[in-house]
Amino acid sequence: MSISSSVPNDDKNSGRRDLELALGSELSALLSASRVLTERSAAAFHPDLQPAAFHLARWLFSYGPAKPSTLAESVGMDRSSTSSLIRSMKALNLLKGTPDPSDKRAVIVSLTSEGEARVKKALDLRGTSFFDRIKDWNDTDVETLARLLHAFNHPSGKSSAEDW
Repeated sequence: MSISSSVPNDDKNSGRRDLELALGSELSALLSASRVLTERSAAAFHPDLQPAAFHLARWLFSYGPAKPSTLAESVGMDRSSTSSLIRSMKALNLLKGTPDPSDKRAVIVSLTSEGEARVKKALDLRGTSFFDRIKDWNDTDVETLARLLHAFNHPSGKSSAEDW
């Protein structure tokens, strides 16, 4: 018999609720720290651009060239804001546009070598901050955290934003 099966149902629910609230507090702290780190990374990417520009560049760095509409949809931005940021990033030589081979009226945007170098610099900053927090952890703890976060982020077992 487990300890939880001998606890009255109300106490089990209360204990579970306390655990869920504690988890929520830790996730909130993680998300807040992530926002701060993202803003720092965005400033390292380019101090004259909005943080959203870093999200676009980060997506292009990870997934490669894309149509502006695909980029907007993928990062959850409206097309107008995305187009404006793309123009600004092109003017700063961080992005380039090339004709879409399948539709000559459309454009495919990609990072320039300068844009790619700046994304790498920003990600190095982000990585240093992150890895400093876990540098003294053993491999089992790092693996456990990664596995649990994956299960939390992908309850259906798929690696998709559709889980949210």
